Amino acid sequence: MVVPRQRQRPPRMIRPVREPATVPPPLDGAWAATDRRLDHAEVLPLPAGAYGPEDVLVDPDGRVVSGDEDGRLWWWPADAPAGTTPQLLAETGGRPLGIELDPVDGSLVVCDAYRGLLRVTADGAVRELTGTAVPVHLPDNATVARDGAIYFTDSSDRWPLSHWKHDLLEHRPNGRVLAYDRRSRRTEVVAEGLYFPNGVALTPDESALMLVETSTHRLVRVSLPDGAVTVLTDLPAYPDNLTAVGDGTYWIALPSPRLPVVERLLPHPRLRQLVAMLPDAVRPQPQKYGLVALVDGDGTVLRTLHGPGGAYWMITGVRQYGDRLWLGSLIGAGIARVDLG
Repeated sequence: MVVPRQRQRPPRMIRPVREPATVPPPLDGAWAATDRRLDHAEVLPLPAGAYGPEDVLVDPDGRVVSGDEDGRLWWWPADAPAGTTPQLLAETGGRPLGIELDPVDGSLVVCDAYRGLLRVTADGAVRELTGTAVPVHLPDNATVARDGAIYFTDSSDRWPLSHWKHDLLEHRPNGRVLAYDRRSRRTEVVAEGLYFPNGVALTPDESALMLVETSTHRLVRVSLPDGAVTVLTDLPAYPDNLTAVGDGTYWIALPSPRLPVVERLLPHPRLRQLVAMLPDAVRPQPQKYGLVALVDGDGTVLRTLHGPGGAYWMITGVRQYGDRLWLGSLIGAGIARVDLG
Protein backbone atom coordinates (compact mmCIF):
# COMPACT_ATOMS: atom_id res chain seq x y z
CA MET A 1 0.00 0.00 0.00
CA VAL A 2 1.26 3.49 -0.84
CA VAL A 3 1.33 5.77 2.19
CA PRO A 4 0.60 9.39 1.21
CA ARG A 5 3.24 11.90 2.24
CA GLN A 6 2.07 14.81 4.37
CA ARG A 7 1.71 17.86 2.17
CA GLN A 8 3.89 20.90 2.78
CA ARG A 9 2.50 23.82 4.71
CA PRO A 10 2.84 26.96 2.58
CA PRO A 11 4.30 30.22 3.93
CA ARG A 12 1.80 32.77 5.17
CA MET A 13 2.81 35.64 2.89
CA ILE A 14 4.50 36.09 -0.45
CA ARG A 15 7.75 38.10 -0.57
CA PRO A 16 7.42 39.97 -3.86
CA VAL A 17 10.17 42.07 -5.34
CA ARG A 18 9.77 45.18 -7.47
CA GLU A 19 10.23 44.47 -11.17
CA PRO A 20 9.68 46.57 -14.29
CA ALA A 21 6.28 46.14 -15.90
CA THR A 22 6.24 44.08 -19.08
CA VAL A 23 3.84 44.02 -22.00
CA PRO A 24 2.65 40.72 -23.50
CA PRO A 25 3.36 40.51 -27.23
CA PRO A 26 0.38 39.76 -29.49
CA LEU A 27 -0.33 36.36 -30.99
CA ASP A 28 0.65 37.34 -34.51
CA GLY A 29 3.30 36.42 -37.06
CA ALA A 30 4.52 32.90 -36.29
CA TRP A 31 2.09 32.90 -33.34
CA ALA A 32 -1.01 33.82 -35.35
CA ALA A 33 -4.07 31.62 -34.80
CA THR A 34 -4.22 30.27 -38.33
CA ASP A 35 -4.38 26.61 -37.23
CA ARG A 36 -7.28 26.19 -34.79
CA ARG A 37 -7.45 22.41 -34.65
CA LEU A 38 -7.18 22.27 -30.85
CA ASP A 39 -10.82 23.27 -30.64
CA HIS A 40 -11.63 20.00 -32.43
CA ALA A 41 -9.39 17.66 -30.43
CA GLU A 42 -10.65 14.16 -29.59
CA VAL A 43 -10.93 13.59 -25.84
CA LEU A 44 -10.26 10.35 -23.96
CA PRO A 45 -11.86 10.90 -20.54
CA LEU A 46 -10.62 9.97 -17.12
CA PRO A 47 -13.02 7.94 -14.97
CA ALA A 48 -15.96 9.88 -13.52
CA GLY A 49 -14.86 12.34 -10.85
CA ALA A 50 -11.17 12.31 -11.81
CA TYR A 51 -9.44 15.32 -13.33
CA GLY A 52 -6.09 16.97 -13.90
CA PRO A 53 -4.05 14.84 -16.38
CA GLU A 54 -1.14 17.28 -16.18
CA ASP A 55 1.26 15.41 -18.47
CA VAL A 56 0.98 12.66 -21.06
CA LEU A 57 3.40 9.97 -22.28
CA VAL A 58 3.21 7.24 -24.91
CA ASP A 59 5.29 4.21 -23.89
CA PRO A 60 6.94 1.66 -26.24
CA ASP A 61 3.92 -0.67 -25.90
CA GLY A 62 1.62 2.00 -27.30
CA ARG A 63 0.03 2.85 -23.96
CA VAL A 64 -0.82 6.49 -23.34
CA VAL A 65 -0.14 7.28 -19.69
CA SER A 66 -1.31 10.21 -17.59
CA GLY A 67 -2.08 11.01 -13.97
CA ASP A 68 -4.81 12.72 -11.99
CA GLU A 69 -5.27 15.02 -9.01
CA ASP A 70 -5.86 12.09 -6.65
CA GLY A 71 -2.47 10.46 -7.23
CA ARG A 72 -3.44 7.79 -9.75
CA LEU A 73 -1.75 6.89 -13.04
CA TRP A 74 -3.96 5.69 -15.89
CA TRP A 75 -3.37 4.29 -19.36
CA TRP A 76 -5.25 4.08 -22.65
CA PRO A 77 -4.33 2.22 -25.87
CA ALA A 78 -2.93 4.79 -28.31
CA ASP A 79 -5.45 3.64 -30.93
CA ALA A 80 -8.42 3.78 -28.57
CA PRO A 81 -11.55 5.49 -29.98
CA ALA A 82 -12.48 8.90 -28.60
CA GLY A 83 -14.45 8.52 -25.37
CA THR A 84 -12.55 5.42 -24.20
CA THR A 85 -11.96 5.36 -20.43
CA PRO A 86 -8.57 4.18 -19.11
CA GLN A 87 -7.25 1.37 -16.97
CA LEU A 88 -5.51 1.96 -13.66
CA LEU A 89 -1.72 1.59 -13.76
CA ALA A 90 -0.59 2.71 -10.29
CA GLU A 91 -1.28 4.93 -7.30
CA THR A 92 1.49 7.23 -6.08
CA GLY A 93 -0.15 8.56 -2.94
CA GLY A 94 0.69 12.10 -4.06
CA ARG A 95 0.07 14.17 -7.17
CA PRO A 96 1.83 13.04 -10.39
CA LEU A 97 2.96 15.80 -12.74
CA GLY A 98 5.66 15.14 -15.39
CA ILE A 99 5.98 11.55 -16.68
CA GLU A 100 8.99 10.28 -18.64
CA LEU A 101 10.32 6.96 -19.92
CA ASP A 102 13.62 5.59 -18.61
CA PRO A 103 15.43 4.24 -21.72
CA VAL A 104 17.60 1.96 -19.60
CA ASP A 105 14.87 -0.32 -18.21
CA GLY A 106 11.58 0.93 -19.70
CA SER A 107 10.16 2.06 -16.36
CA LEU A 108 8.40 5.37 -15.87
CA VAL A 109 9.97 8.30 -14.05
CA VAL A 110 7.30 10.41 -12.38
CA CYS A 111 7.63 13.85 -10.82
CA ASP A 112 5.19 13.73 -7.94
CA ALA A 113 4.49 17.14 -6.40
CA TYR A 114 4.18 15.70 -2.89
CA ARG A 115 6.36 12.57 -2.92
CA GLY A 116 9.35 13.59 -4.99
CA LEU A 117 10.90 11.75 -7.92
CA LEU A 118 9.39 8.27 -8.36
CA ARG A 119 9.99 5.17 -10.44
CA VAL A 120 6.93 3.22 -11.58
CA THR A 121 7.36 -0.23 -13.15
CA ALA A 122 5.01 -2.00 -15.56
CA ASP A 123 3.36 -3.95 -12.72
CA GLY A 124 2.37 -0.69 -10.97
CA ALA A 125 5.04 -0.81 -8.25
CA VAL A 126 6.08 2.65 -7.03
CA ARG A 127 9.51 3.49 -5.54
CA GLU A 128 10.88 6.81 -4.33
CA LEU A 129 14.18 7.87 -5.91
CA THR A 130 15.07 11.23 -4.41
CA GLY A 131 16.60 11.21 -0.98
CA THR A 132 17.26 13.90 1.61
CA ALA A 133 20.77 15.01 0.58
CA VAL A 134 19.17 17.70 -1.60
CA PRO A 135 15.57 18.18 -0.41
CA VAL A 136 13.11 18.37 -3.30
CA HIS A 137 10.17 20.71 -2.79
CA LEU A 138 8.15 20.81 -6.04
CA PRO A 139 9.37 18.33 -8.68
CA ASP A 140 7.60 19.22 -11.89
CA ASN A 141 9.01 17.82 -15.15
CA ALA A 142 11.89 15.49 -16.07
CA THR A 143 14.03 14.23 -18.91
CA VAL A 144 16.12 11.04 -18.86
CA ALA A 145 19.53 10.64 -20.51
CA ARG A 146 20.56 7.54 -22.41
CA ASP A 147 22.63 6.38 -19.42
CA GLY A 148 19.64 6.76 -17.10
CA ALA A 149 20.63 10.06 -15.46
CA ILE A 150 17.47 12.00 -14.63
CA TYR A 151 17.36 15.78 -14.95
CA PHE A 152 14.30 17.38 -13.42
CA THR A 153 12.91 20.74 -12.39
CA ASP A 154 12.24 21.71 -8.79
CA SER A 155 9.92 24.61 -9.56
CA SER A 156 9.83 26.35 -6.19
CA ASP A 157 11.69 25.98 -2.91
CA ARG A 158 8.95 27.96 -1.11
CA TRP A 159 5.54 27.14 -2.51
CA PRO A 160 3.85 23.73 -2.89
CA LEU A 161 1.75 22.86 -5.92
CA SER A 162 -1.44 23.89 -4.12
CA HIS A 163 -0.10 27.48 -4.06
CA TRP A 164 1.76 27.64 -7.38
CA LYS A 165 0.13 30.97 -8.26
CA HIS A 166 1.77 32.50 -5.18
CA ASP A 167 5.19 31.72 -6.62
CA LEU A 168 4.28 33.50 -9.87
CA LEU A 169 3.02 36.53 -7.93
CA GLU A 170 6.15 36.55 -5.78
CA HIS A 171 8.27 36.54 -8.94
CA ARG A 172 11.49 35.43 -7.26
CA PRO A 173 14.04 32.92 -8.58
CA ASN A 174 12.90 30.15 -6.25
CA GLY A 175 13.50 27.26 -8.65
CA ARG A 176 16.31 25.05 -9.89
CA VAL A 177 17.24 22.06 -12.02
CA LEU A 178 18.41 18.88 -10.29
CA ALA A 179 20.07 15.68 -11.50
CA TYR A 180 19.55 12.22 -10.05
CA ASP A 181 22.32 9.66 -10.60
CA ARG A 182 21.01 6.09 -10.69
CA ARG A 183 24.39 4.60 -9.71
CA SER A 184 25.13 6.70 -6.63
CA ARG A 185 21.45 7.39 -5.93
CA ARG A 186 22.40 10.97 -5.20
CA THR A 187 20.69 14.18 -6.26
CA GLU A 188 22.80 17.18 -7.23
CA VAL A 189 22.03 20.76 -8.22
CA VAL A 190 22.62 21.56 -11.92
CA ALA A 191 21.36 25.16 -12.02
CA GLU A 192 19.54 27.42 -9.57
CA GLY A 193 18.11 30.92 -9.41
CA LEU A 194 15.39 30.10 -11.96
CA TYR A 195 11.87 31.56 -12.16
CA PHE A 196 9.48 28.62 -11.76
CA PRO A 197 11.41 26.27 -14.07
CA ASN A 198 8.94 23.86 -15.56
CA GLY A 199 9.26 21.80 -18.76
CA VAL A 200 12.70 20.37 -19.53
CA ALA A 201 14.17 18.19 -22.31
CA LEU A 202 17.66 17.07 -23.32
CA THR A 203 19.15 18.16 -26.63
CA PRO A 204 19.88 15.28 -29.05
CA ASP A 205 23.60 15.23 -28.16
CA GLU A 206 22.77 15.56 -24.42
CA SER A 207 25.12 18.53 -24.06
CA ALA A 208 22.37 20.83 -22.79
CA LEU A 209 18.82 21.08 -21.53
CA MET A 210 16.01 23.01 -23.14
CA LEU A 211 13.97 24.59 -20.35
CA VAL A 212 11.02 26.93 -19.90
CA GLU A 213 10.40 29.29 -16.98
CA THR A 214 6.70 29.83 -16.33
CA SER A 215 6.75 33.12 -14.43
CA THR A 216 9.19 34.87 -16.80
CA HIS A 217 7.68 33.16 -19.88
CA ARG A 218 11.15 32.38 -21.23
CA LEU A 219 12.69 29.54 -23.18
CA VAL A 220 16.30 28.98 -22.07
CA ARG A 221 19.16 26.57 -22.68
CA VAL A 222 21.09 25.12 -19.73
CA SER A 223 24.49 23.77 -20.72
CA LEU A 224 25.83 20.59 -19.14
CA PRO A 225 27.56 19.95 -16.86
CA ASP A 226 28.30 23.56 -15.84
CA GLY A 227 24.66 24.72 -15.65
CA ALA A 228 25.18 28.00 -17.53
CA VAL A 229 21.84 29.51 -18.60
CA THR A 230 21.29 31.18 -21.98
CA VAL A 231 17.97 32.91 -22.71
CA LEU A 232 16.70 31.96 -26.18
CA THR A 233 13.37 33.73 -26.51
CA ASP A 234 10.50 35.47 -24.75
CA LEU A 235 7.17 33.68 -25.23
CA PRO A 236 3.75 35.35 -25.62
CA ALA A 237 2.15 32.80 -23.27
CA TYR A 238 2.99 31.10 -19.98
CA PRO A 239 4.80 27.81 -20.71
CA ASP A 240 4.45 24.52 -18.85
CA ASN A 241 5.78 21.13 -19.98
CA LEU A 242 8.23 20.75 -22.86
CA THR A 243 9.04 17.56 -24.77
CA ALA A 244 11.60 16.62 -27.39
CA VAL A 245 10.46 15.25 -30.75
CA GLY A 246 13.87 13.63 -31.28
CA ASP A 247 15.03 15.64 -34.30
CA GLY A 248 16.19 18.76 -32.46
CA THR A 249 12.71 20.25 -32.19
CA TYR A 250 10.52 20.57 -29.11
CA TRP A 251 6.84 20.96 -28.34
CA ILE A 252 5.89 23.45 -25.63
CA ALA A 253 2.55 23.35 -23.82
CA LEU A 254 1.27 26.88 -23.10
CA PRO A 255 -1.64 26.88 -20.63
CA SER A 256 -2.62 30.51 -21.18
CA PRO A 257 -1.64 33.61 -23.13
CA ARG A 258 0.05 36.14 -20.87
CA LEU A 259 -2.20 38.38 -18.76
CA PRO A 260 -1.58 42.15 -19.08
CA VAL A 261 -3.02 42.88 -15.62
CA VAL A 262 -0.51 40.53 -13.98
CA GLU A 263 2.43 42.11 -15.77
CA ARG A 264 1.27 45.61 -14.84
CA LEU A 265 1.45 44.55 -11.19
CA LEU A 266 5.18 43.77 -11.33
CA PRO A 267 6.32 47.25 -10.15
CA HIS A 268 3.89 47.07 -7.19
CA PRO A 269 4.94 44.43 -4.65
CA ARG A 270 2.45 45.54 -1.99
CA LEU A 271 -0.42 45.20 -4.43
CA ARG A 272 0.77 41.72 -5.34
CA GLN A 273 0.75 40.81 -1.65
CA LEU A 274 -2.87 41.90 -1.45
CA VAL A 275 -3.78 39.95 -4.60
CA ALA A 276 -2.19 36.82 -3.12
CA MET A 277 -4.44 37.15 -0.05
CA LEU A 278 -7.62 37.25 -2.12
CA PRO A 279 -9.71 34.13 -2.74
CA ASP A 280 -8.53 32.41 -5.89
CA ALA A 281 -11.85 33.02 -7.64
CA VAL A 282 -11.30 36.79 -7.65
CA ARG A 283 -7.61 36.77 -8.62
CA PRO A 284 -6.59 37.15 -12.28
CA GLN A 285 -7.42 33.88 -14.03
CA PRO A 286 -5.73 32.06 -16.93
CA GLN A 287 -7.32 32.75 -20.29
CA LYS A 288 -9.52 29.94 -21.61
CA TYR A 289 -7.40 29.29 -24.70
CA GLY A 290 -5.66 26.18 -26.07
CA LEU A 291 -2.10 26.68 -27.32
CA VAL A 292 0.99 24.59 -28.12
CA ALA A 293 4.09 25.50 -30.11
CA LEU A 294 6.89 23.66 -31.91
CA VAL A 295 10.34 25.30 -31.66
CA ASP A 296 13.85 24.43 -32.75
CA GLY A 297 17.03 24.39 -30.65
CA ASP A 298 17.52 28.13 -31.10
CA GLY A 299 14.01 28.95 -29.96
CA THR A 300 12.66 29.72 -33.43
CA VAL A 301 8.94 29.04 -33.67
CA LEU A 302 8.20 26.49 -36.38
CA ARG A 303 4.50 25.82 -35.84
CA THR A 304 1.67 26.74 -33.47
CA LEU A 305 -1.67 25.05 -32.85
CA HIS A 306 -4.51 27.04 -31.30
CA GLY A 307 -7.86 26.53 -29.63
CA PRO A 308 -9.28 30.04 -29.18
CA GLY A 309 -12.71 28.62 -28.36
CA GLY A 310 -11.30 26.90 -25.26
CA ALA A 311 -12.77 23.49 -26.11
CA TYR A 312 -9.65 21.91 -24.54
CA TRP A 313 -7.61 24.40 -22.56
CA MET A 314 -5.13 24.92 -19.73
CA ILE A 315 -2.88 22.60 -21.75
CA THR A 316 0.09 21.63 -19.58
CA GLY A 317 1.32 18.47 -21.33
CA VAL A 318 2.14 17.81 -24.99
CA ARG A 319 3.72 14.78 -26.66
CA GLN A 320 4.18 13.83 -30.31
CA TYR A 321 3.73 10.16 -31.21
CA GLY A 322 3.93 9.49 -34.92
CA ASP A 323 1.63 11.90 -36.72
CA ARG A 324 -0.48 12.62 -33.65
CA LEU A 325 -0.13 15.07 -30.81
CA TRP A 326 -1.29 14.07 -27.32
CA LEU A 327 -2.31 16.71 -24.79
CA GLY A 328 -2.74 16.91 -21.03
CA SER A 329 -4.45 19.57 -18.94
CA LEU A 330 -4.04 20.65 -15.32
CA ILE A 331 -7.80 21.14 -14.97
CA GLY A 332 -9.19 18.83 -17.68
CA ALA A 333 -11.33 15.74 -17.20
CA GLY A 334 -9.36 13.75 -19.80
CA ILE A 335 -6.45 13.76 -22.21
CA ALA A 336 -6.83 14.85 -25.84
CA ARG A 337 -5.28 14.14 -29.22
CA VAL A 338 -5.12 15.82 -32.61
CA ASP A 339 -3.72 14.69 -35.95
CA LEU A 340 -0.77 16.72 -37.22
CA GLY A 341 -1.28 16.12 -40.94
